[in-house]
Amino acid sequence: MQTEFEFELPKGYLDADGNLHRKGVMRLSRAIDEIVPLRDPRVKSNPAYATVIILSRVITKLGALDEVSPMVIEGLFACDLNYLQKFYRQINDLEEGSTKLANQNQ
Repeated sequence: MQTEFEFELPKGYLDADGNLHRKGVMRLSRAIDEIVPLRDPRVKSNPAYATVIILSRVITKLGALDEVSPMVIEGLFACDLNYLQKFYRQINDLEEGSTKLANQNQ
């Protein structure tokens, strides 16, 4: 079973030194990856921030960066964040329709 997937960002992450990082690797998400962010105070005050934390946990490589922290995800261009959200849903077999149905049944 494949658990890691390569991707290439449309624009790329521009670090403080002006280096552009576009190629990366994302691993499949585990339940803990979606549970841990719920304990984070940034998520409690802004639930949308969970996406930032989840992506920083599942992206194992981005260009030449040593680590992909929430600050790196915060620094992405909007189109790259959108790309990664879609890629995350795709590799983890998450369909928006089933999520909406699950939320309606709660």
